[in-house]
Amino acid sequence: MHESRLYIEYVARVIEAIGVLIIASGAAIALFRFIFPLRHNSRRSYKVLRHELGKAILLGLEILVAADIIATVVTEPSMDRVVTLGLIVLIRTFLSLSLQVELEGRFPWQARRPEAEHPL
Repeated sequence: MHESRLYIEYVARVIEAIGVLIIASGAAIALFRFIFPLRHNSRRSYKVLRHELGKAILLGLEILVAADIIATVVTEPSMDRVVTLGLIVLIRTFLSLSLQVELEGRFPWQARRPEAEHPL
């Protein structure tokens, strides 16, 4: 029984590391593209930089939430652990939701606007 908990804890740590790596590498790639545009005639766009950074953070946060849920499964169930997990998931979900609204200009449950699908 203890071995399976140990393996699940390792899996949770690996998933956490992947989430952090996605955020860090996404930020590095977005900054690189901003500093060194791929096309010589393209302009640097702060909006594009923010959009790419937001996508990397959003994906990383989703993976970190999954890692937290997996890590909680293997711990001793106590009210402190459940409250801590609840707060972490609540904060990360709020961050994810606010980033998605910032990036897409709408809540996930709202229908897409036709002009948002085909930007100029």
